[in-house]
Amino acid sequence: MKAFKAPKTSVGHLDAEAVSGLVVASADVALVLDEAGAIRDVGFGSDELASDLGNGGSWLGRAWIDTVSRDSRGKVEALLDPAPPQDAPRWRHVNHVLAEGATVPILCSVAPLGRAGRRVVFGRDLRPLSQLQQRLVEVQQSLERDYSRLRQAETRYRLLFQMSVDPLLVLDSESLRVLEANPSAQRLFAGATRRLTGRPLPELFAMSDRASLQSLLTTLRNAGRADDMRAKLFEEGPDVTVSAATFRQEGSILFLVRLETDAAAGASEEETGLGARLLKVIDGAPDAFVVTDQDARIISANAAFLDMVQIGAEDQARGMSLERWMGRQGVELDVLLATLRSRGSVRLFTTTLRGDLGAMTEVEVSAVAVQHGGEPSYGFLVRDIGPRTKPAPRTANGATRSVEQLTELIGRVPLKDLVREATDAIERLCIEAALDLTGDNRASAAEMLGLSRQSLYVKLRRYGLGDLGPDDHVEG
Repeated sequence: MKAFKAPKTSVGHLDAEAVSGLVVASADVALVLDEAGAIRDVGFGSDELASDLGNGGSWLGRAWIDTVSRDSRGKVEALLDPAPPQDAPRWRHVNHVLAEGATVPILCSVAPLGRAGRRVVFGRDLRPLSQLQQRLVEVQQSLERDYSRLRQAETRYRLLFQMSVDPLLVLDSESLRVLEANPSAQRLFAGATRRLTGRPLPELFAMSDRASLQSLLTTLRNAGRADDMRAKLFEEGPDVTVSAATFRQEGSILFLVRLETDAAAGASEEETGLGARLLKVIDGAPDAFVVTDQDARIISANAAFLDMVQIGAEDQARGMSLERWMGRQGVELDVLLATLRSRGSVRLFTTTLRGDLGAMTEVEVSAVAVQHGGEPSYGFLVRDIGPRTKPAPRTANGATRSVEQLTELIGRVPLKDLVREATDAIERLCIEAALDLTGDNRASAAEMLGLSRQSLYVKLRRYGLGDLGPDDHVEG
C-alpha cells in the first residue's frame, strides 16, 4: 500500500467530520475499532446494506469478531494481526451474521486510524457479485442440461435407427445418394451390391420403377410430402413399399426412406395377433393391471383392478385419477410417480388400494414408464398381498408407527398422542421421499421441504435416517 506523496499539501488539514465522510464514501460499510477490536462506531455508504444490518445499532460496543460467522473468525483475527505476514491478503471475505441467523458476505480490509491504536474497517457488499455468480452457475447448468438432452436425443435416434426391423436409408436430397443405411437395409441389399453407402437410390431399383421413384423423391423435395409407392428392388429383387419423409440437419435437407417388404407386412400382422392375445391375457390376469397417462389419469384397467376398487365397469374408472383409489396418504402416489419419471420403473412399492365401498387392500405395485405416440404412459401391476401381510412389530423408542399400529392405539392413548404419532409418520415419509427424489442430496432435500439444513439434520437424527456420522453437522 502506498500513501499520498504530499498529503499535507494535497489534502490539507481535515477535521473529524470530513474524515468520517471520506471513510463512509469509500465503502458500503465502515467500522471504527478500538485497540481491543471492539466496534466504537458504524457508518454506511449503502442504504440497502444499512437497512439489512439494522444500521449496525446492535454492534456498538461488541467485539468485531463476535459479529461474524464461525467460519470467518480466523479471517478477522488475521486482519487484526498487528504484524501480518508479507504475503497476507489485504482484503478478506467475511460473513456477518444478521439477527435472524442469515449471513451477509462483505469484503473487508483494515487500516490504522490515528495514533490511539484505533483502526477502521472498510467493507464492500458482495451480494451483487454473489447473485451474478449464481446466475452464471444457473446459466451454465442450463446449457449443460441442454447439451445433455441433445446427446441423449442423438443416442436415442442412433439406437432406434440401428435397431429398427424395417430397412431405413438416409439420402442427400440433391444427389439422392445413400448417406446412411441401418443393418436391416444392408441385409436387404446384401445380394445386389457390395457398397450401399454412396450409391444413388434409383440405381438400387428395377429399371421400370426408377422414373416413378425419381418422381416421388422430387415431389417430396418440393412439397415436403409424397404418397407411398410400390417398387421392385433391382431386376430380380422383391417388391417393397417405399415411404419417405424429409428432415433438416446442419442446414441441409435429407430424406429418410423406409422400405417395407411383403414378408415384413406379414410379420406385422402376426405381431398384431400376438398383441391382441397379450391384451386378453392381461385382462384375465388375477393381478390388477392399469394404464395411465403422465398425470396418472386412467386410460385402461383390467377386471382384477375393477374388483379391487369395487366398481362395475371400466368406463367408471377411465379418465379418473389413480390417486382416488391408491395410497394411504396423498404423498405416496406422488413419491411413486416421481420415482417412475426419474428411473423409468419401480418394483415392489407397498401401499394400499381403497375401494369405493370401503374395502382396504394391502398391495405391492410394480410400474413402468413407456412412450406411446410421443407421450409418456405408465403401466401399474398391482398385486394383493393382504393374505401374506403380517402385523408389523412394535417400533423402538424414537421410531414412527405405521397407520395400522396407530389405529390399534385408538381408545388406549389420548388423541393428542395419536396426532403427534401421525405427524411423525407423515414427516418421516416426506423426508424419505425428498431424499429419494434428490439422490440423497441433503441440501436440495432441505430446500424442497422448506427446512434449513440444520433443521433437516436434527430430523434425520431423530428418525435415524441418512446414515449420519457423529461428525455430521451444519456450519453456522
